[in-house]
Amino acid sequence: MATGKQSSGAQDAQPPYQIRCTHLPLGVYREIAAHLRQVTGVEAGLLPQTSQDFDYLKSQAGGLWIRYKPEADDASHLRVEQVLAYYGDRYGDWDVIKPQAAVERK
Repeated sequence: MATGKQSSGAQDAQPPYQIRCTHLPLGVYREIAAHLRQVTGVEAGLLPQTSQDFDYLKSQAGGLWIRYKPEADDASHLRVEQVLAYYGDRYGDWDVIKPQAAVERK
């Protein structure tokens, strides 16, 4: 049965994993997601903020989701790690919300 939605190949990709950095500004989350989407075989986006209370000292995004598609190679995984390390060094450690499933690399 057709749903009218086009497949983006996501069913062939690894399930997304989710991370967050508590004090990362929304604009920086957007910058990271845009950077990661430029990496071959990587999809990324923002998670909504789930807190009911506004706090200037906390991020206004709930986190970041990252999915590796089948065409992601070792270089793609390394590049994602480098990007996350760069921002982690500047804004604080990343917390894993939802871990990544084991990824088989050839």
